[in-house]
Amino acid sequence: MSTTSLVMIMIAIAVYLLVMIFIGASFMRKNNNSEDFFLGGRSLNGFVAALSAGASDMSGWMLMGLPGSIYALGTGQVWIGIGLMLGTIANWLIVAGPLRKYTIKANNSLTLPEFFVNRYRDEKKILLGLSSVVIVIFFVVYTASAFSAGGKLFNSVFGVDYHLSLIIGALVILTYTFMGGFLAVCTTDFIQGLLMLTAVIFVPLIALINMGPSNFSANLLSTGVDPASFFDPFQEGGARISAVSILSSFAWGLGYFGMPHILVRFMAIKDKNELKKSKSIAIIWVILGLAFASFIGILGRAYLASSMGVLEDSEKVFIEMIKKVFTEDSNLALLAGLFIAAILAAIMSTADSQLLVASSAVSEDMYKGIIKKDASESNVLNVGRGATVVVAVIALLIAWNPDSSVMKLVSDAWAGFGAAFGPLVLCSLFWRRTNFAGAFAGILSGALTVIVWDYIPLMGGETIGTVSGLYSLLPGFIISLVAIIIVSLCTKAPSEEIVREFDEVRTEEE
Repeated sequence: MSTTSLVMIMIAIAVYLLVMIFIGASFMRKNNNSEDFFLGGRSLNGFVAALSAGASDMSGWMLMGLPGSIYALGTGQVWIGIGLMLGTIANWLIVAGPLRKYTIKANNSLTLPEFFVNRYRDEKKILLGLSSVVIVIFFVVYTASAFSAGGKLFNSVFGVDYHLSLIIGALVILTYTFMGGFLAVCTTDFIQGLLMLTAVIFVPLIALINMGPSNFSANLLSTGVDPASFFDPFQEGGARISAVSILSSFAWGLGYFGMPHILVRFMAIKDKNELKKSKSIAIIWVILGLAFASFIGILGRAYLASSMGVLEDSEKVFIEMIKKVFTEDSNLALLAGLFIAAILAAIMSTADSQLLVASSAVSEDMYKGIIKKDASESNVLNVGRGATVVVAVIALLIAWNPDSSVMKLVSDAWAGFGAAFGPLVLCSLFWRRTNFAGAFAGILSGALTVIVWDYIPLMGGETIGTVSGLYSLLPGFIISLVAIIIVSLCTKAPSEEIVREFDEVRTEEE
């Protein structure tokens, strides 16, 4: 890469980062209380809600993790994308409307833990404490995945030390999240969502034109893979893919029902009309985004073959594709910077949301909900900002290892949230018999199943997940759901007040 191209890329990314910080500063004066900081006063319009939900959801995983796994192993990895697409559609169509209505009805709940407390009249705040701890634990891991992706990005493009890259990216994200809160996060995510979609569509199309479709098979063969095997969705790295692997991939879609940073967007939408608009936009965005992200992985293997052979780190395939397409001509280097900024956008759009939700769990749920119930709004706001800094620092330490896998970190956090919260969110919205005891059992059993499945070596020094090959989200989700149903049925039925509130919400939806 020429010096001119490198300078142009740096200028484009610097301008992008400054714009993000400016947005955070401009929203800072609009945060008068905790509802403004954590939920934006429930004022999101349809476009912002849809694109910010998509951008905060997909993160660097869509532009690094998914293309990288397909680049390395072939189209057998596409099942994860299909599972996520189906999960996104189901979440918007099934959960978005009822959750928005119920959180308003349930004493204007600002966070998911607060909704559980109000929904089940948890006066001792047991659900609040448990769910807040789960959020902080898994969001620290999730935020670490975003920081790791950012470090790899700067290291690959500029040759900057991974650790320095990690610190720079974390500081920028922390700055605008700290200042602007939820509205700043959603506004930046809206911009980032547009940028991500533009990049993921146009870059591979231009690369395909430059390479020439007729050269695809020959280039692919030169990397040591058989095109027939590579394009077989039932093969993975040349081997037949197992039913367990496909089932695990589909299970990723279940995670959506328990993702606090996505569900909070549903809670913040302004009204019914904006919600309808959001559904259509979000579904179109995710279908296009995942389809073209998969295409990047497929095309990248052939496109980069002549100049780079096989990448040692497959998660850098999109970065290297952008560099090859645009930096050979210094006049196009500004575009390269813009599209590399799109990858940075994907990373930042998730990290900012994760930081905000984690800080709300500490300040709104733990501090105000349990520790100091009479805390002033300004006090809660300050604690929230302080918690944002602490969570960011811990996530930075987890991501400090340059060999950290973005895919692995994301999968761990995704399973934790999906299993702990997903079944309870669905039962809270659609099953009137769910009670406090069932809710507690669901959160605890789901979170513990994922931890035991992925981290405790119970089978000859190996974890259950390693031996079985089954993604922990699936057993965690099933065990949590079964626990909610059995414990709810075996314990005292919810009070008439709780049932009446449930029926009122359901009636309003109809």
